[in-house]
Amino acid sequence: MAKQSSAEQPAMYELMYIINPVLNDEQTQDIAARVLKFITENGGDIREVVEMGSQRLAYPIQKKRNGFYVNVYFTHDDGDFVAKFDRVMRINDDIMRHMVLRFDAKMERYYQEKKAERAAPREEPETEAAEA
Repeated sequence: MAKQSSAEQPAMYELMYIINPVLNDEQTQDIAARVLKFITENGGDIREVVEMGSQRLAYPIQKKRNGFYVNVYFTHDDGDFVAKFDRVMRINDDIMRHMVLRFDAKMERYYQEKKAERAAPREEPETEAAEA
């Protein structure tokens, strides 16, 4: 695996994981905090965290129909980090599934567009009609 030169920008990653729904809110937040702490302690930079909350799974995992979804967007300049991180995520029994994607240029443009959409204030069509 080729190492990146220091002049290059660190690679951007998206982590999506599902936390066991049996846990209470405090335990769920603790797991999410531990994941973020592991990334930052190993040289990663957290860009954004999107907690999507409890959602129904497409199919049962470990005999459970729901899970607490979390998306984390981060950068890291060491490609070997992902293998180590993957192992840590597999060991944690409270994380039912996880997936780490490395962004290419197209994915990064899409991420920037979606981030801008989430940040933009939503205009209500009903209030505009009422003002006219």
